[in-house]
Amino acid sequence: MAIRPDALPTDPASLTEMVLALDAENEKLRVAMQTLREMIFGKRSERLTALVDEQLALELDDLQTDATRPAPANDDAPAAKSPDRPRKRARRNIGALPKHLPRCEQVLEPEVTACPCCQGRLHKIGEDVSEVLDVIPAMLQVLRTVRPKYACRSCTDGVVQAKVLPRLIESGMASTALVSHVVVSKFAWYLPLYRQVQILAGQGIQLDRATLAGWIKRAAWWLKSLYELQLRMIQAAPRVFCDETPMPVLDPGRHRTRICQFWAHAMDDRPWGGPSPPAVAYVFANGRGTEEIAGQLTGFSGILQVDGYAAYKALARHHGGAIQLAFCLAHARRKFVEVFKTTQSPFAREVIERLQAVYAVEAEIRGSSAEQRLATRRTTSAPLMAALKARLTEMVVQLFSQSKLAEAINYALNHWDGLTLFLRDGRVEVDSNTVERSMRPIAMGRRNSLFSGSEGGAESWAILASLVNTAKLHELDPQAYLTDVLERIVSGRTRSHQLHELLAWNWKAARPRAAQAAA
Repeated sequence: MAIRPDALPTDPASLTEMVLALDAENEKLRVAMQTLREMIFGKRSERLTALVDEQLALELDDLQTDATRPAPANDDAPAAKSPDRPRKRARRNIGALPKHLPRCEQVLEPEVTACPCCQGRLHKIGEDVSEVLDVIPAMLQVLRTVRPKYACRSCTDGVVQAKVLPRLIESGMASTALVSHVVVSKFAWYLPLYRQVQILAGQGIQLDRATLAGWIKRAAWWLKSLYELQLRMIQAAPRVFCDETPMPVLDPGRHRTRICQFWAHAMDDRPWGGPSPPAVAYVFANGRGTEEIAGQLTGFSGILQVDGYAAYKALARHHGGAIQLAFCLAHARRKFVEVFKTTQSPFAREVIERLQAVYAVEAEIRGSSAEQRLATRRTTSAPLMAALKARLTEMVVQLFSQSKLAEAINYALNHWDGLTLFLRDGRVEVDSNTVERSMRPIAMGRRNSLFSGSEGGAESWAILASLVNTAKLHELDPQAYLTDVLERIVSGRTRSHQLHELLAWNWKAARPRAAQAAA
């Protein structure tokens, strides 16, 4: 609403207060508009090099834009190496093809094998060999199972015949391998069912999308016990990563979607050589409130690595100290990146550079033991974080409380105890990118499939995506892994009390032993 002249106060102090309030509101609106422009048109990289390239082309009075480009500040980028250390060789494949792949030889003989001078027979004196990577396109076939019957000619009884093998889908037309292919294509490589139907139609197989959805539902039913075991294994770990992301689910009664949630629980002790293997389990829920996460983490005690979402804080309060929150430094940094992109604030850049130094330390100690990490952090990272806190405390009192920079500073200061937990525990990571990386497959599948057809479909999605993406974390072929696991469960070769053998890390460890036994 426009301000009418007769509504303006006559007191100079009131006018001054009104002008300052309007100026602060205008600044906030300008920042919001610039943020929307960046979200729509700008790059989403948080690396300081990208920020310098794109943002410091503008004039910043108190910064030298012609200075040497700083190293990336992003946590997933390599840290700057000291000049005395040799540069790590790039991982390029220049023709060394894997030895485990089968070789198909193609021998090219010359057209003439007689000597052009005396017409005598030529003798082989050597050969040139070259190898290229070839592919056999996926080919459908019909698996025909024959069970012969045997009987005695002298007796009337005693017909002998092999028993029918248990099948993943009784009386169905799909083999276990085909169902696994559909599951992996959707949840590992993000290929929606309607595209798979089109691919099958190109090979002369006409199937309805609902048929493939039924196969997926049946596979999830068989694998639910293994999924629940994996989820329990993760939640039994002393340190768990947690995050959530929206999942639209079709609401048939209203002919539109409603927003539900996928919660991700993850563990990974590889950065410090701990006992927990990399694994992720997704949990479907109707909401993202405290009651949902509390129900999922019933009985959990330990360190929960999360972002600053209020539900996690309420969960920790209700558990009376049994749950300790380790907040994500990348989330705190992201707020300063957004401020720098929109306002080119020198102080925001300073904070990013200070956090860059902390991430450089983390890159150096990655792979060390928890004790070594903690010792290095106390001597190197702790002074850096203490100096950062002093600068944040000094600056926040000089800013308007509703400015974006003040909000970023207050977020960091309000979560400081959780943001610096890594300085007191060598097992803790500086951020929760472990679980955020595990959210990318869900985001890719959601973008390609748009929504889940029902709550049951979303639950199947959570089950299958958990197993498939954990297999990918262990660098397994998800198709081979899922096919073998399903065949073992359906056939009864692996009983319920042996399900731990089918967890991705145990299954992978058993492969070399099985190969040696076969040899």
